Amino acid sequence: MSREITHDATGPKIVDEDDIGEKGDIAICMCGLSGNYPFCDGSHQATADEEEGVRYKYEGDDDENPRHEIDEIVFTDGE
Repeated sequence: MSREITHDATGPKIVDEDDIGEKGDIAICMCGLSGNYPFCDGSHQATADEEEGVRYKYEGDDDENPRHEIDEIVFTDGE
């Protein structure tokens, strides 16, 4: 399955010993949905019933239906 995730970040999040000391054991988000990115906050649980071969877009501004199926992802060259 594929997900379209839009990030606002323009650079890396540097994780240092203060982050680890404050949080104890940490998990890094791999799904792209965490509200506490780059740290996992359990948001991946929303993906548990995704169907194989279906692409999804998650929209945080739609509380009633944050996940939508999408037909295809179209890439453009920006022109």
